[in-house]
Amino acid sequence: MENHAFWDHLPLLVRANSKDSVEYILQALWRTRTTGLDTADRGIIRDKLQLQNDAELDPLLVCLRMLIRKCVYENTNKEDIHKLFPSEVLPELQRLLTLLLQKFQREWREDVLKDQAALPRLKAMTWNMSTSNTETPDPVAVINLRLQNDVKFRYDDSEVKFQLERDTLDTMLRSMHSIAEQLSETDGPLNGQIPLENPV
Repeated sequence: MENHAFWDHLPLLVRANSKDSVEYILQALWRTRTTGLDTADRGIIRDKLQLQNDAELDPLLVCLRMLIRKCVYENTNKEDIHKLFPSEVLPELQRLLTLLLQKFQREWREDVLKDQAALPRLKAMTWNMSTSNTETPDPVAVINLRLQNDVKFRYDDSEVKFQLERDTLDTMLRSMHSIAEQLSETDGPLNGQIPLENPV
């Protein structure tokens, strides 16, 4: 958060009636880190901060989400959280946010580890024909899979490349056809989608 303009919005938190109100806001932002705040959450936060509209609220939410990201995803020790704030941030806000971020840092990092346990999703697949490196001159299909590892606030792509001979490809296609039939008989949603942009 090198752009100090972000910090200009933090004084809005002074309007909160209590420490519990600020804690609620941080918890709500973490709880909705993949979906963004819904209308009800926004209304509650506006009331707690005595704001009239989202034009005032949104820059503050962006600032807090970036602060949470630095605290949770970057290599920031609990004792060093206070160093995230530049000197122009009000001392009372620094102390309050430092205490709350220290309080939740471990819990939120555990949530991240749970998120990382999720399997990656197939983002794209390409293929081309090539001559096998073995002694047989038969062509092979070279498959390139791009996988998306959905971890909250981070979206890392990885690639897997492998080759298939005709017999192996036929076996795989039969297996995929069987999987498709079983999926078509399954009720309810089969997978989920995580937004690729950081929500507000």
